[in-house]
This record gives sequence, structure tokens and C-alpha cells, in this order.
Amino acid sequence: MASRSDDDFITVVCTNLKATATTATANTEVFISVTDIQSWDLPAILSCRSLKVKAHRSRLIHHSSYFHGLLTGSFSESGLDCIAIEWNLETFVDVSNCIYGCALDVTFDNFLPLIEGALYFGVEMLLTRCKTWFSEDASLEVPPQIQLEDLIYIWSFGLEHACDFLPELCASYLARNFMWAISINYFVDIPYKLLLSCVKNINLTVDSEMHLADALLIWLNAKTARMEGLNGNEDDCTCILEQIRTTLLPLWFAAEKRSSCHFSKFVDESINSIFRLLKIPSHGSIIALGDGHLHDLRIRLTKFSKKVNLSSCPQITSLMILLSVLPSSHNIGSTLRIQEVDISKCPRLQLDTAIECFCTSFPSLRTLKAAFRLNFNIETLSHLVRKCPMVYEVDLNTDTSPIIKSLVCTSPATIPQRSNLSLNAGLNPLYMNPFRKSGLLLAKLTLEGRSDLCDSDLQYISDVFVSLQHLNLRGCISLTDVGIASLLLKCSKLHSVLVCDTYFAVNSVLALCSSPSDYIAGQYIENEHLEPVAFNLQALHMGGCNRVEQPSLLKIMSQMQKLKTLCLRDTNLDDAALYKFGGSSLEVLDVSNTKVSQTALAHLVGRNPENYLTQLEKLLCWKKLHLDGDFLIPLWKL
Repeated sequence: MASRSDDDFITVVCTNLKATATTATANTEVFISVTDIQSWDLPAILSCRSLKVKAHRSRLIHHSSYFHGLLTGSFSESGLDCIAIEWNLETFVDVSNCIYGCALDVTFDNFLPLIEGALYFGVEMLLTRCKTWFSEDASLEVPPQIQLEDLIYIWSFGLEHACDFLPELCASYLARNFMWAISINYFVDIPYKLLLSCVKNINLTVDSEMHLADALLIWLNAKTARMEGLNGNEDDCTCILEQIRTTLLPLWFAAEKRSSCHFSKFVDESINSIFRLLKIPSHGSIIALGDGHLHDLRIRLTKFSKKVNLSSCPQITSLMILLSVLPSSHNIGSTLRIQEVDISKCPRLQLDTAIECFCTSFPSLRTLKAAFRLNFNIETLSHLVRKCPMVYEVDLNTDTSPIIKSLVCTSPATIPQRSNLSLNAGLNPLYMNPFRKSGLLLAKLTLEGRSDLCDSDLQYISDVFVSLQHLNLRGCISLTDVGIASLLLKCSKLHSVLVCDTYFAVNSVLALCSSPSDYIAGQYIENEHLEPVAFNLQALHMGGCNRVEQPSLLKIMSQMQKLKTLCLRDTNLDDAALYKFGGSSLEVLDVSNTKVSQTALAHLVGRNPENYLTQLEKLLCWKKLHLDGDFLIPLWKL
């Protein structure tokens, strides 16, 4: 064979494997050269049926094992100046770009074709670039950009072509995005080996152990149903349930799964371990359980975790949380990025210790849910916002049903004593706090059902949490009208006020309809340049507040212009007050058990633009009319 210089060119003729109707009518053949690779007209190139590429022989041999074997071996093509291949044109152009060091945009749309091209042509640098892209994309904090069925196909492709890094990356990707995967119907079609690799992966990220257990049971049930339908036999897959840390399951969940044919043998183990933990004092050492049990006591936390849901787990203690955040081989050694924690119905969790732990380990904490924790009082809330200044939302609700019943049945003698607060009271020194700036970010506070809440607590809230936008006081029956009004006067940024079944009355209505006030030396000066809180309200729920008389209703209904949800059930609302409503953005309305007529409701619906009316239709807001007996009339039919 004649010797050739490094500058020798060879023409590679690539014919499109899949000719379409477009390519059939396009140019039959296009000739291009790698010397002009930066200015290739890709739309014109990709529309042809056949592509002739003039390239450097030496570069193809050096960067592609396919061309190395073809052009340097004993094949007849080694002596030719033109060779022919059949491949997808777009992929071949991307392979050529990679060989010549040009920019290459890898996406989930072209990832597999690029992998196929890299394997076929033996372009190691392209294979490495795809692997790097997939690894980096899997670690991005954005919603998954790939369809679950495509991920499964990539995993299967990796197995079939002995491309070992693909199954590993797919399992890791699925583990990091497990909560996304279980929300998709296609989850039940995940192959067993992929799912097992996923749940064994150290990056498995779930909101709670219950989410993992429930997802695996759903997968097993679907698999069993499919096999029964096919009358087939398959290896037992229930061993995947051994990956569940049954000690961390809610007690009610474990008991509920006794009837599960798959999980029944794990139920006794779960319940026994939970009760064994309950016997240990909350301040006692869990080391007594032995080293073998410590792994099962660790809450799953990874650098990808955003939520931790421990609700309804009476066995959870502060020591278990501390154990979970300690760096270990099964955990991570860097700062966690948890944004939401739910410790509702965790009676054994010591709040002060837990807050110290959140402060140290969860610096990005934004939401804390501690429902049904009556010992989580205003003092504890103050401790929380001092230690975790990024907190935006706190939920401390409890059951309101018995409270509301007692409120309905209460006699005048049991109404809360008149508050000692004055509507123009300034900052009481008793409630001045050296950490007053700590609560600047807290915007959403839910205290629903907290009958232990008193007016002095509201004064502290209004003095410290100056950025409050959403406040839920539903069923807080120990608050007075004056106490609620005092808070409403100070919290000028409120856009959602939920005060159903409280003593919200005339003073509170006046506070909402008054301009925000600046408190100076124990007095307030009304600022006429600022709009009343009522004007910017988006949600007002005052159902059951029957102490709001008609004049107050007329006043507040006329001032709410931006309201989206309104609840006035069981109030003194009548047609005159409803006609006063001037808003045009209403989406949700509850006026059950009031005196309004069908005509007044029809007038209200007519004021809303079509897009909001559509929302009303979808939500099917109902109105029980006294004149129509006990049957319900959908608002959209009025």
C-alpha cells in the first residue's frame, strides 16, 4: 500500500438509515468538508438522503477504533479514498463534531443516539462526554428532564450493550429522583433489577420511610396482578422489602399493612421494634439496642434531600435525629439542604434539642410543620426563629372539631374576658425581644385550633413577625375581638386571614378597614397614603363569626377588591352586604347558612370575568338557600 501523509483526506459517504418523506424530495446528496466544519449548514445537511464528508484520514484513525480498523487493517477499504457507511445523519454529524473538538450539545433527546454512535464508531471521547453529561445532569437541582420510560430504556440499552456505566447512572438518577418517579403511573413498570439497585443506592432520596414502603408495595401489587393475568411464574421479588427500615414507619401504617400478602411478615418486626423504642425514655440512650440496630434508626438523608417527613411516628426522638445527621458512610459529610421538616404527632421529640439540631444541620430550613404539638408554644416559636432565621412557614395546628362544637354551644358567660390590650397600645416592654429582627422572614403562620393561644401571644406575634402574610387562627377560641384587631392593625402585609369560629367581630373588621398604623411612643398615627389591609386581601375566611353585625359586613365587603377566596358561612350576611362586594377575581365562595338570595348570588357571579367564572364552575361552590329548602344549588347554574 502506498504511503500517505498526515494531511491525506478521505471521503466518507454516509447514507441516512431512515429516509423520510422530507428527505425523499430533498437534495439527493450534499458534499461538505471538515475544513468548514464551524460553518456547516445543519438544516440543509440533515435534509438530504446522503452526505459526503471530506475528512482527515489520520484524525479518523486516531479518534475512532472503527475507522482505525477499517483504514489500517487488511480490509479492502484501507486503500480507498472513499468509503461508505449507513447511519443516522444527525448522529454522524455529532460524532464528526466531537472528533474535531467542536461544541456538542448533549440532551436527553440525543443522548442515546450519541451513545450508540460512540459505541459503534468507537469514539471514546464522545462516550466520556456523554457519561460526564449524564452524571452532571443527574445531580442538578431541577425537575427531571427525562421521561421515566426513557430512563428505563437507557438502563436496558446499557445492559444489552455491556455499557456498565449506564445501568449505574440510571439507578443513581432514579434514586435521587425517587419521589418524582413514584408520582408517575409508569413507576410500576420499572424492572426489578433497576428498582433494587435504586433502593440500595446511597443516594436514595425519599421524604419518609413510609413513602418508600408504600411505593414498593404498589409496585409489588402491580407486578403480581400482571403475572396472574399472564398465568406466569416469576421469582419472588418481595425480598426488596428488606431494604425498608421498618423501625421508622408510622405505627398506624405498619398496623394497616397486616393484611398485605407481601408485607405481612415484616409487620410484626416493625411493630415490635417501634414498641421497643417506645419503652426507652425519650432522653435515654438508643445504644442499648445494639450496634446492629443503629442503621435502621437512621433517617434517610442525602445531599439531594429537601423534605423530611416524620409525622405520626411516636418513636422518633431527638437522639434519632442527631444520629441521622452525623456523617457516616451511609450518609453524607456535608451540610444538608433540607427545606421542610414535618414533626407533627411526634410527642417524644424534645423540641429545644430538635431546634438546635435543625439550626446546625438544616441551615436552609424554610418550613416547619409541628401539628398536634401543644407544647410548641409562642416561646418555642421564638426560639425557632432565632435559631433558624430562614424559616418562612410554621404550622402548629391541632384538631378544631371539639373546639368549634364548644364554641357553638357556649353561653355568654363563657365568652373570653375582655382583653386588657388597647387598640392603640404600643410596644409593651414585656414583649420587647432582643432578637426582634429574627422573625423578619416568617410569612405564613398556622395556629388553627390552638385554644391555648391568648391575646398576649398575638401581641408578641404582631410585634416580632412584621412580614406576616398568611395567618390562620381558625378555632382559637381564647382570643378576643380586641386582641385579633390589635394584630390586624400592626400586620400590614397580610393577604390571607383565616379566623373562622373565633370571636372576630366589629373591632377586627374596623382594623382590616383602617389604614396601616405606625406605632410611636405608645400611640399610633394613621398613614393615609397606605391602603387598608382589606383592600389587598386575597383570602378572608370568617365562617361562624356571627358577632359581625350587618354594618360591619357592609363596610368590609365594600373594601375587598382583590379577594380570591371568601368564606362567610354561618354569619349574618344578607343581600345588601353581598351587593356591596366590588371584587372581580373571586374563585371560591362559601355563603352556606346565610340570608343571601339566589338573585344576589347571580349578581356576584356576573361580576367575575370568564376565567374566574370557570374556576367557580370547576370548584362547584354550593349555596344552601333557605328559600329552596335543604337541597344544594351549584353556583355555576345561577
